[in-house]
Amino acid sequence: MRPPPLQGLRVLDLTRLLPGPYATLVLADLGAEIIKIEAPGGGDYARWYPPLGGRMSALFAALNRNKRGVVLNLKQPDGPAILRRLVQRADVLFESFRPGVMDRLGVGYDALKTINPGLIYCAITGYGQEGPLADQAGHDLNYLALSGLLGTTGRAGEVIQPGFQAADVAGGALYGVIGVLAALHARDRSGEGAFIDAAMTDGVAGLGIMMHARQALAPAELGPGQDELAGDRLCYRVYRCADGKHLAVGALEPKFWATLCAAIGAPHLATDGLATGARRDGIQPAVEALFASRTRDAWVAHLASSDVCVSPVLSLEEVRRSPQAEARGWFGQHDHPSEGATFLHQHPNPALVRDHPPPPVQPAPTMGADTREVLTAAGCSADEIAAWAAAGAIGLGS
Repeated sequence: MRPPPLQGLRVLDLTRLLPGPYATLVLADLGAEIIKIEAPGGGDYARWYPPLGGRMSALFAALNRNKRGVVLNLKQPDGPAILRRLVQRADVLFESFRPGVMDRLGVGYDALKTINPGLIYCAITGYGQEGPLADQAGHDLNYLALSGLLGTTGRAGEVIQPGFQAADVAGGALYGVIGVLAALHARDRSGEGAFIDAAMTDGVAGLGIMMHARQALAPAELGPGQDELAGDRLCYRVYRCADGKHLAVGALEPKFWATLCAAIGAPHLATDGLATGARRDGIQPAVEALFASRTRDAWVAHLASSDVCVSPVLSLEEVRRSPQAEARGWFGQHDHPSEGATFLHQHPNPALVRDHPPPPVQPAPTMGADTREVLTAAGCSADEIAAWAAAGAIGLGS
């Protein structure tokens, strides 16, 4: 069995909440050593985001498995010097502060690359390092709004808020990972590190590539649900069933729509899947009534032998019990020693190539659990560690 592909890569993670921790979780699942650095006191805000176990939240435990925990106070006089010691042995550093914060502390990229020219520094922010919005606060919903994607999501003139964080994860975390992996490849040739400016709004705006391309030739503005892949086509939308549950109909190609129409007893609609405007509006109630005539699972059973691109809209609990999840190993299990045997019983497994299995799961660290060990490995003496702890520059856990 091959070792994980990023085994031996050392990453310093100063990020909080979702985007940065998700990015470093992906690298941890690929075998990298992740050293999570938190400020004393509350640490990462995600530690206390409900629901809580005993000493940490389920969110924190999920995002920070397979990481080591260090408490470091960058605002204490010795804090920046301690970080510089750690940077000497690091390959990658992630941070998610507003632009300029790390520079003011004396540990921005320009300062750190003089210590370690091969350092790859990834800054995940909402709006990037420059521009009129660079210093503004924001969250996933703000980035989606400014990217233009939120304005296409919904029905009948009403914008609907998505139920997951597309900008945080796809726009920030995953673009950050891509940038880091590209910089690592370049460093193999040049020996030089790089600065990765991973702005969540930049990244999520790029996800609208198909809409922008279509609008270049059909310049009418796309409102909520007006794009063909956002609900404008009868053959590609979500339908409510008799039990209040839903079906996702993705029969976009004419052959799938024709097969579906025959299967649901409406072959006369086979040419109308891509109908628009008044024609679509006239047919839509009949299609909705057809799907509302049976329960979701009855439709799934009825269509099981038909190749029609129709799927049940599953709840999270249903997903965890689904045959596809079981066959593909979507979820794993681990207990946490500080939280009890039932805490975070299941977690999503990494979606990785099978030739490189992820490392065994290690529970998320408690505050400062690995501070002493990490600093000792970085060449810090026992006396230095004791003095820093006494001064409040580091926390040694409990």
